[in-house]
Amino acid sequence: MDREAESKLLMELKTKITELSVAMEKMRLAEYVTLLERPYRLLYINFLTGIARGLGMAIGFTILAAVLVLVLQRVVMLNLPVIGKFIADIVRVVELNLGP
Repeated sequence: MDREAESKLLMELKTKITELSVAMEKMRLAEYVTLLERPYRLLYINFLTGIARGLGMAIGFTILAAVLVLVLQRVVMLNLPVIGKFIADIVRVVELNLGP
């Protein structure tokens, strides 16, 4: 019985170690540790990531602002009494700042 219980325990341990190994491979832990060992590469990657995020935000905001100006121009065309004049002033200021 002792040998059988020991064998069963070893098989369970082997299974758990295999599961742990697979989990570590999925987490890419070795690549992360390698990256931490090279701080200049980590800084370079983070720098490029920051540039990409900043560029994406700038492009996204530009598109959003353009759509907003187009919507405001359409609202001005509707000739709403109070809102129309206010929005017309805003559109005029934006067009003056964008003009050549």
